[in-house]
Amino acid sequence: MSASPDAQIATEHHSAAGESVIKVGYDQQLTNEDLAPLKEQTWTWYNIFAFWMSDVHSVGGYVFAGSLFALGISSWQVLVALLVGIVAVNLLCNLVAKPSQKAGVPYPVTTRICFGVKGANIPAIIRGVIAVVWYGIQTYLASTAFGLLALKFWPSLEPYGENGSHAFLGLSLLGWAGFIVMWVLQALVFWNGMDTIRKFIDFCGPAVYVVMIALAVYLIAKAGWSNVHFDLSEGSGISGTWPTITMMISAFALVVSYFSGPMLNFGDFSRYGKTFDEVKKGNFLGLPVNFLFFSILVVCTVSAGVTVIGRDDDGKIVTDPVHIVDKIDNTTAAVLGVLTFAIATIGINIVANFVSPAFDFSNVAPTKISWRMGGMIAAIGSVIITPWNLFNNASAIHYTMDTLGAVIGPLFGILIADFYLVKKQQIIVDDLFTLSPEGAYHYRGGWNPVAVISVVLASIIPICFVIWGTSYEASFTWFMGAGAGLVFYYIGMRMASDRFLHGAHVPLATITTDMEVADDGTMLPGSPTADGATDTVGTDSGATMSTSRAETESTS
Repeated sequence: MSASPDAQIATEHHSAAGESVIKVGYDQQLTNEDLAPLKEQTWTWYNIFAFWMSDVHSVGGYVFAGSLFALGISSWQVLVALLVGIVAVNLLCNLVAKPSQKAGVPYPVTTRICFGVKGANIPAIIRGVIAVVWYGIQTYLASTAFGLLALKFWPSLEPYGENGSHAFLGLSLLGWAGFIVMWVLQALVFWNGMDTIRKFIDFCGPAVYVVMIALAVYLIAKAGWSNVHFDLSEGSGISGTWPTITMMISAFALVVSYFSGPMLNFGDFSRYGKTFDEVKKGNFLGLPVNFLFFSILVVCTVSAGVTVIGRDDDGKIVTDPVHIVDKIDNTTAAVLGVLTFAIATIGINIVANFVSPAFDFSNVAPTKISWRMGGMIAAIGSVIITPWNLFNNASAIHYTMDTLGAVIGPLFGILIADFYLVKKQQIIVDDLFTLSPEGAYHYRGGWNPVAVISVVLASIIPICFVIWGTSYEASFTWFMGAGAGLVFYYIGMRMASDRFLHGAHVPLATITTDMEVADDGTMLPGSPTADGATDTVGTDSGATMSTSRAETESTS
């Protein structure tokens, strides 16, 4: 059996998501120019480093970092928990980055190896919906900066602000103006494609640092170094060995959980990495090094701000950077600060909550939804959910986001178990794009029943803790889900019969049994599918295309 010459024909396509290669044998229901393997992977360690800077340098990241130092434990204990947590995030990101970097495909396409070519829509939709909600909330939070800036220059606009009588769907007219400005700015950057996004985050990451350092120096100079403290807790704090240890563990869990969203779909960006080593270097600089420095900078700024600007109306420390700079007497500093944090939030929103649903929704219907259209669906959805109402309802956002977030862990655990423990780090790239029953990832009609069952069972555990558990227990839902998903899936794949996995049509060879692959991804001679299955798969140096078993069958 030999492959038809047509199976070797590949065409190059340029899209907003990058230049890709599509082969004749790729099924249209699974392929478009945005999801197909990249022609060339060009991102260096600096691009990955800048990605993480943009992800961290936001209003939410600022408040989160400050909140860690307000847990009631000593500053050195916070730093230990923070460092251990961010190192864990670094290692987990390396794990999830490798399959996408190896194949040159985004996260939802990568999940086809474990969920099946159709079942991959489950993680895609879940991650996409979460991103839409957070996209709306982040846009709303950053938009308040424009409202504060407008009131600083034109106090007469107060009747149209949040304390005025003019509102629509729960948001003031000034709030709507700020939200629309932020919405449009983000859409413009996104619409120009991944190359523009790369340039944007390459510039914004360092630029935000410059302003943040200047703000910290300004506040420390005004307050005096003696008024800078690394303990932002209010009250007597936590005493006792066991309470302290449990709070440190909670701080560790909070760090990992905070990054769980972008960590899950990090493959959307690692796919662009030149090599896996470049990705790992960027992750190390962007996570442990960057986040530790950022957190120390935040606590210095916030503690100095207590002396310079005072506390809020409720007597609490102001941790929101937008409100800190708004209260500064120096108008120039205030304007620069507000605009900087607005730009920083645009950066994180695009990389964490715009690019992700763009790929996710495109994966659901590749022939009808492009990467650009997927992103705009997310952007429109972020308005429909009226995120300001969701954010201001503590109970609603808790149950909505924590329930959705509880599923992120199982999705992560299943992907890691499949790629590293079941598939032994091998991917048949072309089989990610075929509906042929002979494809390695076709399973049962395109769905892997073990993955579907595993994600349901593994999600029940964390969701129960979200609903009935304490807030302390709920902080560990990601770990519960990830661990359960990994164990359920691995055991399920070990115990499931070929007939259960593939239905009546069992492929000639499965990737976990008969197929033998060399270290560089080349099919070894003697493997049952060596002559007609695949020439190469993705390697660490880039995404090399292959002739799949399915193509051979369908064109011979």
